[in-house]
Amino acid sequence: MRVYNRPDGSSRAGREPARKLIGGSVGEASFDELQRRLVALWPTISPRSMDEARTIVVVSSVGFEVPDSAWPVIPAYEERFLFFVLAMLGQPTGRMIYLTSQPVLPRLVDYFVSLVPGVRAETVRSRVALVSVGDATRRPLTDKIVERPLLLQRIRDLIPDRERALIMPFVTTASEVRLAEALGIPVYGPSPQLAGHGTKSGSRRLFREAGVPLPAGYEDIASRGDVIKAIRDLQAARPGLGSVVVKLDDSISGAGNALVDLSAAHSAADVESALDHLQAIDSDLAPAEFLDALAIRGGIVEERVTGADLTSPSVQLRVSPMSDVEVLSTHDQVLGGPAGQIYYGCRFPAQPAYGPLISEQALRVGHLLAEKGMLGRFGIDFVVARVDGKWRSWAIEINLRNGGTTHPMLTLIALTQGDFDPVAGEFRTPAGRTKHYVATDHLENPAYTRLTPDDVLDLVAEPDLRWDHESQTGIALHLVSAVATAGRLGATAIADSSAGAADAMSRATALLDRVAAPPGRAPAGAD
Repeated sequence: MRVYNRPDGSSRAGREPARKLIGGSVGEASFDELQRRLVALWPTISPRSMDEARTIVVVSSVGFEVPDSAWPVIPAYEERFLFFVLAMLGQPTGRMIYLTSQPVLPRLVDYFVSLVPGVRAETVRSRVALVSVGDATRRPLTDKIVERPLLLQRIRDLIPDRERALIMPFVTTASEVRLAEALGIPVYGPSPQLAGHGTKSGSRRLFREAGVPLPAGYEDIASRGDVIKAIRDLQAARPGLGSVVVKLDDSISGAGNALVDLSAAHSAADVESALDHLQAIDSDLAPAEFLDALAIRGGIVEERVTGADLTSPSVQLRVSPMSDVEVLSTHDQVLGGPAGQIYYGCRFPAQPAYGPLISEQALRVGHLLAEKGMLGRFGIDFVVARVDGKWRSWAIEINLRNGGTTHPMLTLIALTQGDFDPVAGEFRTPAGRTKHYVATDHLENPAYTRLTPDDVLDLVAEPDLRWDHESQTGIALHLVSAVATAGRLGATAIADSSAGAADAMSRATALLDRVAAPPGRAPAGAD
């Protein structure tokens, strides 16, 4: 029987706690001492505020469980932050060191430079160092880096001033702590000691402490017996309960969720039977295997919220080194998969009918996290529905990391130099134009494997894949490296209205489908 392990092969029980790795410096300063440097660097950490010379070390390392089906896309996920090249354009003395497992296609850097007119690629490339490990094994990128002393020295040599440098991570784990201490520079992200607040159980506890509504349920579930007891207690409190969701504590994007249908479960024996037929989402785990994973990793059981116009928005926030809390954006998440729980993309901004409601609740959680030492970007996911004609929300999880909504929002900022107004729920350019976007990491089609990254980059001059700098509308691509291996890429479609953004995405998809269609066969949906 298989056990659903971490990418490095370790299980939850066998992994060294992050707290044992913090404070034991292998560089010139401990992690906590390095983090204090971020106060002096603020606010130039933002890609919009690069008014001082500094060096960003980008390490988009995926340090958590990844289903087998997702591994072909991981190299491209390491490249999602290449939009930071845009931040270099207006800052002639800044530098970026971009770390990846495998070499980055140089044309990808040129592509981002091309989104802004009048900039020479050679000028930007001289300040962007692309450093690859040359290691395609299925382990987190940061682990591959910290175990190679000569590579670490090469990276150190590329940093002209460590007092003006920082690491921009995807997520901060014990490995990022080791990297920070080895390089002698801070991480723009929370201490791994706070990681428990980003688990499903920790999120529920924090929502409760902040006084934010959450679905009925139970945390710290670690066995089949715990699941059965939790379900029976929920059935007693919620007569007619139709289904529950069992979630692994450290899972992301719905990949560690399972549904239990209770429509015919009226007794303890019925619940036992229903559990034998639970539906794991976005994984090939059988019910028994999922419950084995639950015993190793822990999890929660909660009511599956239902209601009219049910949707799942999110709020993105930032805590500064001075503990100031800011709402950065709101999104309506686009979910899909067998049970509609897998993150496929997002629409920005969230609907104004409930955007202010979830922003206010997210701020409550954000201030509580700030009191506990939070730093950097994070997101909070909600479900909302109409109840008696009014919108009602339930907070469901906290993501203490950069997520699928981070890169499209920062791309919008870099391309337009605009700002999000959390009160109005609008993004406006300096000229006062509002902007909307649709973004996805799942622009996919099996036929796309017939394309190479170069093929896709050859197409960006086409009107339906072009970014128009004058109107500040069009398409910005990402995940391009995954097209040949997984038939998948990502895109952010930016327009002056939500309908315009959706139309731009549809046209981009149609173009790719048409180009990738096998000879003699029309693309799906074509007349």
